[in-house]
Amino acid sequence: MMNPMEELRPPTRLMLTPGPSCISPRVYRALATPLVGHVDPWFTEFMGGVQELLRRVFQTKNNITYPISASGTGGIETAVVNTLEPGDEAVVCVNGMFSARMADIAERTGAKIHRVLAPLGRAVDPEDVRRTGQGRKIKFVGLAHGETSTGVVTHLDPFRKVADELGALLIVDAVATLGGVPMDVDRQGIDICFSGTQKAISAPPGMAPITVNARVEDLLRNRKTKVQSWYFDLTTIMNYWGKDRTYHHTPPISLIYGLHEALRIVLEEGLGASWERHRQNQAALIAGLEAMGIRLFVENPEERLPTVTAVHLPSGIDGAKARGRLLNEFNIEIAGGLGEIKNTTWRIGLMGFSSQRQNVLLFLDVLERVLLDQGMRLSVGAGIAAAAGSYAHAEPVPAGQAK
Repeated sequence: MMNPMEELRPPTRLMLTPGPSCISPRVYRALATPLVGHVDPWFTEFMGGVQELLRRVFQTKNNITYPISASGTGGIETAVVNTLEPGDEAVVCVNGMFSARMADIAERTGAKIHRVLAPLGRAVDPEDVRRTGQGRKIKFVGLAHGETSTGVVTHLDPFRKVADELGALLIVDAVATLGGVPMDVDRQGIDICFSGTQKAISAPPGMAPITVNARVEDLLRNRKTKVQSWYFDLTTIMNYWGKDRTYHHTPPISLIYGLHEALRIVLEEGLGASWERHRQNQAALIAGLEAMGIRLFVENPEERLPTVTAVHLPSGIDGAKARGRLLNEFNIEIAGGLGEIKNTTWRIGLMGFSSQRQNVLLFLDVLERVLLDQGMRLSVGAGIAAAAGSYAHAEPVPAGQAK
């Protein structure tokens, strides 16, 4: 048992998980800068800069754009409880644990929630959403852009079209995608979009950036009932993140410092360059895994989430034992499955600062050793060779610049 009086000395891990991701030394330095009060004039001015950087990463001009003092689940709750009132109806696309969480939270508001399901490893069909919503007064269509429990990405444009036909808002969970997967909030007509700081943004966990458009602002002004949650009520929190900077709660000041620096890093690289880096590193990872005889959980390449790759456990391999060796002997962390695929899948995250070529090659090399030691038959060096070949044929990642 760890002595609670000992100095804090956590191990240094290479986190290849669905979150959190590794963070840049620049972000660590920002976290260590002096604390000031949350109503200090310097800090309240600094908040505006954080909001502006978030708008650039979300690609929006929305006034209500700020980091919620909560995890990504707090983002889900904020989006849902501010829009729904008792008696409303909404459609939630469910294709994994986190999209199901949106439906679970929505059902607690007293609204009627229609779950549109897809098999694990697939995206929901927008036609199923259209059929479900026809003839109903639907308040919103909600979905997870990146479902990290299964490694599925959902393409957004068809759902905006369906939401328009239903007269509904579009709510997008971008916890696993913001900064790592192409998304443009204003161009794609997303009414509410939220994320998490610990994924492709590569800041510490504990905040959920959110952006809300003017259409939702009008809805909030016309609510018949109070928002179910005091803490997540946008009409009150925006008195602090709005122009008045009126006290609401004490935000995690040091985490906001870290977020500011992480957003600067994303924008210095350039969003297009970041998206392409994530795509190329996943392509190399997949090439290596397949060369080693490991099957992808998501069969359709168009539905594979660039930031999280889910795979079937190789036959005869003790998944927990292999993950334990990766962690304890090589300081590499990957994740097991969740829910009904908990014991049959692994999930490998390549997010933000963790999504680097050297990490892909190192992981494939170490994984090969672990699998060979468990008796798996594979061609030595095939995984790294395939990944190297993928990189050799990739286009150069464009140089980014701050905007």
